[in-house]
Amino acid sequence: MKFYFMSQFPIIFFTVWAAVQFLSFNLARGLAWQGKMRHVWARRGLLLMVLAISNGLMLLAFLRLHHHIFRINAIWLTVLWFVFLATVLAWIVANILRRSRVARYQNADLLQADLRKIAPVLVVAMFGLGWFNAYVPAVRRVVIEIDKPMAQPVRIAMVADTHLGVLVGKRQLDKLANILNEEKVDLVLMPGDIMDDDIAAYTAENMKPHLQKIRAPLGVFATLGNHDVREGKHITQAIESAGIRVLRDEAVWVDNRFWVVGRPDNLDAERLPTAQLLQKANVQQPIFLLDHRPDGVLAHAKLPIDLQVSGHVHNGQIFPGNWVVRFLNEIHYGYAKRGNTHFVVTSGYGFWGIPFRLGSQAEVWIIDVQGKKTVG
Repeated sequence: MKFYFMSQFPIIFFTVWAAVQFLSFNLARGLAWQGKMRHVWARRGLLLMVLAISNGLMLLAFLRLHHHIFRINAIWLTVLWFVFLATVLAWIVANILRRSRVARYQNADLLQADLRKIAPVLVVAMFGLGWFNAYVPAVRRVVIEIDKPMAQPVRIAMVADTHLGVLVGKRQLDKLANILNEEKVDLVLMPGDIMDDDIAAYTAENMKPHLQKIRAPLGVFATLGNHDVREGKHITQAIESAGIRVLRDEAVWVDNRFWVVGRPDNLDAERLPTAQLLQKANVQQPIFLLDHRPDGVLAHAKLPIDLQVSGHVHNGQIFPGNWVVRFLNEIHYGYAKRGNTHFVVTSGYGFWGIPFRLGSQAEVWIIDVQGKKTVG
């Protein structure tokens, strides 16, 4: 996979670069239209300025001269994309109004005047919706019946991709704790990307007391995701000091009822194959697997795994990212069943890079697991 990506890198890079030029041109043209710029030199100057900002930020992000540059570039690209989407919506609105029988919109100047009022509202609305989706989590629910007996049902909360850092912190943790308390969950599973690359912001903002509020009667279990692996030792220590058990190729027998099995992200070169990891558990009993990425679905469906919880792909986070991840993954989001294995893939509780979501929403999954019903 890595070799394939590197071989395709020039094509990917050129495609992204060309898209940024197009979006930059669209922004400059939109600003010139909004500002009623009539002089060619003014419009060209504006275009050159926007192109300079776009390409300059891309270059700085590529060179990685400062860790905040990537986030700034990501926010700028989001601005370009949201303005483009607003442009498309404004074009649709314009055509609807033009074809209406309202006399006002048969006058091109009056139509343009109203569109100049509508366009900024569309952009602001898009950012507002993106912010809401990022910071106001939804609660998703699913009830599953596994193919093994259980003495009693268990209610699981699955929370992935919290990305604790500069933009996700104490307030979101408190909100999460409230959700878990209201839902009266028995168990919490957190399959990866707990931190946003390091514990700098987590430590500076004193998030530990807030992470400690994440509690459940049968325990809270986590695994490391791709954003946790680089600083894995420090992140593991921080998470475990808050009372959350981090599983690294481990299987834990919980309450004499079921196994919780956790594996680190595949960036950990030493992680065990899933089949080998399952040898640490009694596969005749219920098996709940935490695996950060939703890959290997078809292989895992052939193993005696009853439930796999995953995250990582964020359901694309920003439209049309959800279409892209749908194409790249067997199960990109939500609940699905393959063979006797139930899969739940979450869009995540936090976000990556930018505090916006469009076409996805922050969420917590509540999974009610019931055992196989016996006849007689």
